[in-house]
Amino acid sequence: MNQRMLGRTGFAVGEIGYGMWGMGGWSGSDDAESLASLGRAVELGCNFFDTAWGYGAGHSERLLGELVRAFPDRTLRLATKIPPKNFIWPSRREFTLDDCFPPDHIQEYVQKSFENLGRVPIDLIQFHVWEDSWAHDTRLRTAIDRLKSEGLVRAVGVSVNRWEPENCLETLKTGLIDTVQVIYNIFDQAPQDRLLPLCRELNVGVIARVPFDEGTLTGNLTLDSSWPEGDWRNTYFVPENLKASVERAERLKPLIPQGMTPAEFALKWILADPRVATIIPGMRKIRHVESNIAASESPGLSPSLLEKLIEHRWDRTPTKWSQ
Repeated sequence: MNQRMLGRTGFAVGEIGYGMWGMGGWSGSDDAESLASLGRAVELGCNFFDTAWGYGAGHSERLLGELVRAFPDRTLRLATKIPPKNFIWPSRREFTLDDCFPPDHIQEYVQKSFENLGRVPIDLIQFHVWEDSWAHDTRLRTAIDRLKSEGLVRAVGVSVNRWEPENCLETLKTGLIDTVQVIYNIFDQAPQDRLLPLCRELNVGVIARVPFDEGTLTGNLTLDSSWPEGDWRNTYFVPENLKASVERAERLKPLIPQGMTPAEFALKWILADPRVATIIPGMRKIRHVESNIAASESPGLSPSLLEKLIEHRWDRTPTKWSQ
């Protein structure tokens, strides 16, 4: 797999990383299948794995810990996230650092993640929600400096709330943050406006998440799509979002080059941007691992096609169902 540098962290990471949210409690998730898929990814050159304590209250982290023990000779980069203290996703404008990330909470959950992963230092610890209003709280710098000085983490990042790519710009300017994780895909092009240029200027590593718009860009979503009770996608694909998503995906289909799958098309669009270090699609089956990782070395999209895809930008604002 082709590799890129994750900003100033010094980590060389595969262009296709591994998003592990689906292994923490989505319907249809099976631990044996998950571990087999993770192992296959390592065999194919994947070395960046993104999880969080919030994915099944540590369950996904523990699976990643098993993977690390199964491949002791491989350099695998582990990224996880600290949940907000109030356990509310996403954050809200009125939330304070005390509501979400007081220093003692940060320390407590880094320790929990270390126990689940079985490895210290953790390569990348990320704040699972974020508000730019916290940027200049001096306790944040103290907490981050402590994590690094004690050798608990190598790098620190923020995971930006859905459809709020600019809700971290002041924070990045403080120099405290090494990476930013943001939703970036054919529909969600807004990070290009201000976030990605700033990341390039500051050498902040960019991790692109939700490359398939929660499944829309795989081409498998229909107006009749449904999921078992309790599955998160039921709360995201409410009727108005499902209809709009399917319609927009249909308009993209004529642009997909012959022989290319919709998923590969979506990944190649992101890989065309050199400011992105790695993409973290969710993968729970070996066939998805193999097809997504293959996108790293397949031919890219033409400049003329990339120009046409600008028209498919879909600017959205957070709603009560967007999480």
